[in-house]
Amino acid sequence: MAQTNLIKIEGYTQGTTYHISYYDSNQRDFQPEIEAILKDFDQSVSTYNPNSIITKINNNQPNVVVDKYFIACFKKAKEVWKNTNGAFDPTVLPLVNAWGFGPGKKQKIAPEKIDSILRFTGFNLIRLKGKRIVKKDPRVALDFNAFAQGYSVDVVSAFLKSNGVKPFIVEIGGEIFANDAKPNGDPWKAGIEEPYDNQEEANPSRAIIRLQNSAIATSGNNRQYFIENGVKYAHHLDPKTGYPTKNNLLSASIIAPNCISSDAYATGVLVMGLEKAKLFLKKHPELQAYLVYSDEQGRFQVYKTEKLNTIIEEVTP
Repeated sequence: MAQTNLIKIEGYTQGTTYHISYYDSNQRDFQPEIEAILKDFDQSVSTYNPNSIITKINNNQPNVVVDKYFIACFKKAKEVWKNTNGAFDPTVLPLVNAWGFGPGKKQKIAPEKIDSILRFTGFNLIRLKGKRIVKKDPRVALDFNAFAQGYSVDVVSAFLKSNGVKPFIVEIGGEIFANDAKPNGDPWKAGIEEPYDNQEEANPSRAIIRLQNSAIATSGNNRQYFIENGVKYAHHLDPKTGYPTKNNLLSASIIAPNCISSDAYATGVLVMGLEKAKLFLKKHPELQAYLVYSDEQGRFQVYKTEKLNTIIEEVTP
């Protein structure tokens, strides 16, 4: 297969951009099909779409039947919720909205307000029965945004595989899956950014990861945040306290066999904090991690799992 058979497509989805590169000797353009898939996906699990399945469930509309995308997200959320001991919890949407990080308008934060929301926060308050959702409290609301983008990467990747496309890389909003090596044997590469506070554009890379049949997703607190009375509030909320996480972990990049796992566990690890994350990662050797944290002097430091050394190149000290 010649190098000239590389096809690149890009566009917008889920409020962000996507970039897909693949080799195909037949030079097929799959962009129309991929756009249709992403539109269907949005109709299922986007909390920003007023007509999506997840929005209808959150609004307690009657007789809502969930689809394959929703079911896959729900089951993965349950798995990650259990494995992270609740650090990852998709029922945080009312908290996300209260803090102004979701579709809702920011509310005045007070301890009693947070306490009242916590009463109906918890993945134990909701279950999937067949193709319908059952809630113990009608105020429970789901938010799959912490890993939906990662799952959409997997969905597009599965489509490409089903059409016989092998060497490819799919990136949606910074979440990535790379399949096979390039025809010349080179692996695909992805950058891990410096986690400086920056809401406008990409930061320079501090490390380059070589990917082959694996995914990477990064969760950080340097993009979505606000500063009030001199205090920074990041969008990662601790489901147990109802407040933004307060630990020295700045970003978590997780490499996994699929992107839904990378994305979900990156969020869970960031909420845990460094020490709990280290213990968690020792129990889950299927996950590799590159964690950037701040030491007592405010300098960036890195913790990475051992297997990562064979596929990573540090760009900065």
